[in-house]
Amino acid sequence: MKKIVICSLVVLFISCSENKNTYPSETAKIVAESFFSKDESVLKKHTTSEGYSSFVTVQSMIPESDKDIVVEILDEAIDGDISWVKYSTTYDGKSGVFKLVKENGQWRVTNKGPREKGPF
Repeated sequence: MKKIVICSLVVLFISCSENKNTYPSETAKIVAESFFSKDESVLKKHTTSEGYSSFVTVQSMIPESDKDIVVEILDEAIDGDISWVKYSTTYDGKSGVFKLVKENGQWRVTNKGPREKGPF
């Protein structure tokens, strides 16, 4: 009985120590918040290389804001290794859509192709 309890605890600690697999909506919220707060290290961690370079380019054109930006997830659609997340921010009140792909088991925001439309 003692061995079973010890083995169970070891398995529990190992499973909790692995990388957390986030949902696309969580990743999209992290990306939007890091984009507006200009936290490039977090932005780079949650985007593909193409997505990151696009965000940094656009980010340099946005003026500094001292107000807190709130991100709200409006909708989410997952189709295999591709996901679409519709969000809204208090920055401009408009909604936007992120395309996410699963890369090495983690969801990352990437670029939409020209004329590529999501489900919303």
